[in-house]
Amino acid sequence: MTAPNDDLKQLIRTIPDHPLPGVQFRDITPLLGDGFGLKESVRRLAEQLQGTGGHKVAGIEARGFILGGAVAARLGLGFVPVRKRGKLPFETVGRDYELEYGTDRVEIHVDAVRPGEKVILVDDLIATGGTALAAVGLFRSVGVEVAASGFVMDLPDLGGSARLRDAGVPVFSLLDFPGA
Repeated sequence: MTAPNDDLKQLIRTIPDHPLPGVQFRDITPLLGDGFGLKESVRRLAEQLQGTGGHKVAGIEARGFILGGAVAARLGLGFVPVRKRGKLPFETVGRDYELEYGTDRVEIHVDAVRPGEKVILVDDLIATGGTALAAVGLFRSVGVEVAASGFVMDLPDLGGSARLRDAGVPVFSLLDFPGA
């Protein structure tokens, strides 16, 4: 018996020991490069996220732009890019977050969302959840609720999806890769 979305899981390439020994890197680029895989990932993710109450879809740099833009179009919603520090050309608001060896920052344009709106956060992968939680904090700081989050892949052993749920954000994903 096949599990749901096994057809998509077969399009994810595992690269052992990248970027460090012992890490099983889950490479989504074969799925994105496959017409069926991309179309079905977007369709299935949009289907899960439909009805969550979002006014816009926010995609996290960089593969979240690909998937989030397509999900937004499928749902008939606008798109908000969540970028790394200094990448947006207009006035921004941002949020710093901790990395293993330092800090980073995510930013959006000041006029990308309005207080009271709800966004659906989309990215290709949820691992530790650091960037996604920074984006949630950023949206909340400007009076915007994160109605849901959606990912093609979840690495549940790294705890990101649990951290998002603990922060009150519903999490949807198509594929789980335990033991990552």
